[in-house]
Amino acid sequence: MEFLYFNVNDGFLEGIVRGYKSAILNQTNYLNLTQCETLEDLKLQLSATDYGNFLSNEPSPLATSTIAEKATEKLVSEFKYVRSNAVEPLSTFLDYLTYAYMIDNVILLITGTLHERDTHELIERCHPLGVFDSMAALCVATNVAELYDTVLIETPLAPYFKNCLSANDLDEMNIEIIRNTLYKAYLEDFYRYCKQLDGTTGEIMSEILEFEADRRTINITINSLNTELSRDDRRKLFPALGRLYPDVQDKLLRADDAEQVKTAVEIWVEYRQFFETSVTSAETKTLEDRFFEYEVHLNKLTFQQQFHYAIFYAFLKLKEQEIRNVLWIAECISQGQKDRINNYIPIF
Repeated sequence: MEFLYFNVNDGFLEGIVRGYKSAILNQTNYLNLTQCETLEDLKLQLSATDYGNFLSNEPSPLATSTIAEKATEKLVSEFKYVRSNAVEPLSTFLDYLTYAYMIDNVILLITGTLHERDTHELIERCHPLGVFDSMAALCVATNVAELYDTVLIETPLAPYFKNCLSANDLDEMNIEIIRNTLYKAYLEDFYRYCKQLDGTTGEIMSEILEFEADRRTINITINSLNTELSRDDRRKLFPALGRLYPDVQDKLLRADDAEQVKTAVEIWVEYRQFFETSVTSAETKTLEDRFFEYEVHLNKLTFQQQFHYAIFYAFLKLKEQEIRNVLWIAECISQGQKDRINNYIPIF
């Protein structure tokens, strides 16, 4: 049935996103970018791609942060166009994509409030996809308790805060624990929503979100080794979904070093590659690099099927990786580190 009725409401937007995807930088584009000697050369090469003249009004000397900011603005503009033309249930699905950015923005505001920073200044640093209508109300808060009350009332994140955290937690808990607690609640909620959609969307998004949950589980385990975080506290941060849930998560709770983490995780062939090291490779890849590579792989696969919402998620994530790649190349040029310029994550 989804094949019969999908195009009625969502076919146009699927076509738009597939068009956006075709403009993602390819290997030839990256080859040209890596040959640049200055950021002005980079600007010229980018102008020959779908980015066009997005830097035309920027004065010289060009800053790498400006390149990332303007590239993000272009992505946000494309996402907002799709969101403004979406109807249910796609509109709700797209709203879920923005909640992750909202969490990061609210955490930024909490951190700033704890350190008595100017909230208006912090809002300017927030990711534009995580900006919500009532964010201005957060500027009124003068302490964490007021901020907590405002978040509970004014933001879409209210259920995650209400069910997971109290105002005292914001004062006493490590900020990364708060972030992971909220993200766990968000992932589980988004996963349930995608399951309700059934069909191809539910199938593909389940695999993507399960990997995201597993990635967070592995990172939480590694980052909590040799810290005061207890096993019970670590368990509370693990998302209740993914291939590692629950059996491998139980093993990770008992892990005392990175080797034990590797042993527990590598029962899944796809995850074994995350911990492989190649003595013949000139490039040194971090665990995070390998996570990004696998994420790109999963997101590229979504475009091989039709009539589903996962391509909207995948396009957003692939463009984010593209922006990280461009920023990496720009930083290498700016800092004279041309020997590391090819250590980006290729997409197409």
